[in-house]
Amino acid sequence: MSTNKKKQALGKGIRALLNTIDDEMKTTDASGVPPAVSGQNAGSIIRIPVDQIVVNPKQPRRDFDEQALKELSESIKLHDIIQPVTVVKVDATKYQLISGERRWRASKLAGLKDIPAYIRTADDQQMLEMALLENLQREDLNAIEIGLSYRRLMDECDLTQEEVAERMKKDRSTVTNYLRILRLPPDIQKSVRDGDLSMGHARAIIGLEQVDQQLYVFREIREKGLSVRQTEKLVRDMSSPDHKSLTAKNKGVKLPPAYKRIEDNLASHFSTKVKMDRKKNGKGSITVEFYNDEDLERIMKMMNLD
Repeated sequence: MSTNKKKQALGKGIRALLNTIDDEMKTTDASGVPPAVSGQNAGSIIRIPVDQIVVNPKQPRRDFDEQALKELSESIKLHDIIQPVTVVKVDATKYQLISGERRWRASKLAGLKDIPAYIRTADDQQMLEMALLENLQREDLNAIEIGLSYRRLMDECDLTQEEVAERMKKDRSTVTNYLRILRLPPDIQKSVRDGDLSMGHARAIIGLEQVDQQLYVFREIREKGLSVRQTEKLVRDMSSPDHKSLTAKNKGVKLPPAYKRIEDNLASHFSTKVKMDRKKNGKGSITVEFYNDEDLERIMKMMNLD
């Protein structure tokens, strides 16, 4: 495959890169022995010892379901690996994973000595992009993992939102929504990541600009079990001109941007409303709200005051 064709395939996503995998399958020679590992094997599939394969340190996936790994390993014991992993040659006896870490881990659990691997030639950026694109093909990703992968494609692979959307065959607005969720406070992001808060809830919350407002809605969802539609209505009510006017009136003197960021960070850290007042002479105060005794105890533990 020529360099130009490789670039075109990469632009269409990871599946396009691997769509010739069956045609290029070369697992054994006439004697039934796997072909020797060499530079000439790039682009083909051979069986590689599992202990010669190392994990890509830039692999976006970090968490693996142990039970699912055990189930996959039992299947591999019976049927071997149906879909080869993808690796890049590091040196004479070492290969780095581009994709397929779950299959590799399950193979080790199954006791396999070697596994089929598709050898590619790629530089570091191509490897990262391929790993991220492969990772995004999974169906079990939560919204935070998707957003982080989109962000890494933009930051580390120097792609625009439009280019990310093109590679993923998504609308740009879809990519934008996932990226916006990464601006939510840590507690809300964790809830989305754990599956306690839906993408619909998170998308509604991000419509509010103030961290304390976002945390308030988040708390209302948890305590009252608000549906996505109810959450959207609450956000609309809080975003109404009358509500904004009242909020602005209660705020009094506007904090300088640097201090406003501190206020927002404290609110995010403690998952509650924090009010910072600062006078012209530099003096000021910080007020941390709590909603009941349990909430106070939680905050005190975070401050090591329990």
